[in-house]
Amino acid sequence: MLDTKLATSLAHKLFRAEQVRENEGAAAEQSGCDMYTLMQRAGDAVFRQCQNLLPNTDIYLVIVGQGNNAGDGYIAALKAKQAGKQVWVCAVEPDRVLKGDAGKAQAQWRESGGSIRHFDPALLDKAGLVVDAMLGTGITSYIRNEFADIIDALNAHSIPVVSIDVPSGLDANTGQSLGRCVQADVTVTFVGIKPGLTTGAGKQSCGKLVFDDLGIGKAFAGLARSSATLLDIEQFRGLGPRDVHSHKGTYGRLLCVGGNKGTAGAIRLSGEAALRSGAGMVRVFTHEASIVQVSAGRPELMVSADELEAALEWATCVVIGPGLGQDEWAESVFTTVMKHCQSTSKAVVIDADALNILCRQATAYTISDCILTPHAGEAARLLGVTIDDVETERFNYARQCAQRYHATCVLKGAGTIIDNEWSTWVCKHGNPGMATAGSGDVLSGILGALLAQGLARDMAAKYGVTIHAKAGDEIAGLYGQRGMIASDLYDAVRALINQ
Repeated sequence: MLDTKLATSLAHKLFRAEQVRENEGAAAEQSGCDMYTLMQRAGDAVFRQCQNLLPNTDIYLVIVGQGNNAGDGYIAALKAKQAGKQVWVCAVEPDRVLKGDAGKAQAQWRESGGSIRHFDPALLDKAGLVVDAMLGTGITSYIRNEFADIIDALNAHSIPVVSIDVPSGLDANTGQSLGRCVQADVTVTFVGIKPGLTTGAGKQSCGKLVFDDLGIGKAFAGLARSSATLLDIEQFRGLGPRDVHSHKGTYGRLLCVGGNKGTAGAIRLSGEAALRSGAGMVRVFTHEASIVQVSAGRPELMVSADELEAALEWATCVVIGPGLGQDEWAESVFTTVMKHCQSTSKAVVIDADALNILCRQATAYTISDCILTPHAGEAARLLGVTIDDVETERFNYARQCAQRYHATCVLKGAGTIIDNEWSTWVCKHGNPGMATAGSGDVLSGILGALLAQGLARDMAAKYGVTIHAKAGDEIAGLYGQRGMIASDLYDAVRALINQ
């Protein structure tokens, strides 16, 4: 019987590809089975997902490579054939006899009467579904041209694709495309979820990610140490009910700093998001030209453009950056805020333009309780690398950012990564509809509100990122992704934070 509690736990852990390869044999042995049994279970799991995706499809095209990934593909082809499907198996080298367990699966396919042919793009117009069993997790260098040509043909066609373990051409650890990468509709990954499937371009390439521990999860979890944790809203117990005798001061005093001339909307979004996330009191310090725009229509926000030192003394924590700009006013405000937070050890969320100023003054400050919220471009500036560097190795650069600034780094994007120098988490929620102006400003307000209500830095980062992303999914589910604007998230955030 599957241990549901264990399966849920393992489904939220990430393991590097080499950890899976090095430990799955021992885990299988401890679980009373061999590696070929795992291959059979994997092929069966793939066929089940094909049926779930398109139950009425009668023609399967299975494209295999030369390793164990191909073995899984042969088993999936055999299962489909046994279920009455018409199955075409294609390979780069159809006459090549595979070795080991993959060879055993290949032989079993041939013994069933199945044939293996060269890939022909014309088959894509006739089949109803493709099983991608070309390249598994072992590939770490740029792929051969013959595989690249097949991947190009798949990606140019509208046929649904189910990838085995990892989309062919994807680095399972980083999510980087190794020259070409299959854009799958479903990816079925086994034994342990690989980090590259959960963030950045890798998350895009995977489509829907399905995990199956192949019945060895308990043993594997005892052998391998996870490299990161996947965050799901269901893992959080919430903030709990408020005390009857509490008052607004009980839930913190948050100061949001930003909103230069012409960019008032950003800090307004942060301030209102903080109110909707439960902060007791929220004050906004902004440019004098932005006071009316920030306060109009939201009287609950206290707004000022002078006496910054007094506002900092009042606050229990600070958000700085949304709409701050990078001119002389911004530089002066940034310096005042950072000196205060450093001298008082006050928690601060540094976002947007404040990150751009920080990268020029990094050696001047050491904040003991700090959350940084860069997107890839801001992270690149903070670390002196290119945006492509960050996007191809998001885990690496999230860790570097956390280490350089001794902060909790929230590297935003598809599969937002949270890193605190020692541990890493990835948010499973979120959607492309959230790629809209102001979404990050809302996140900074949520994070500030959670800090104001007493959550520790790492927990505020993890919970805040998860609530923000899940809120985006809730809105997309109601109205669709296109047309989502940042302020749409408020009601969903409020509902989620009260669960």
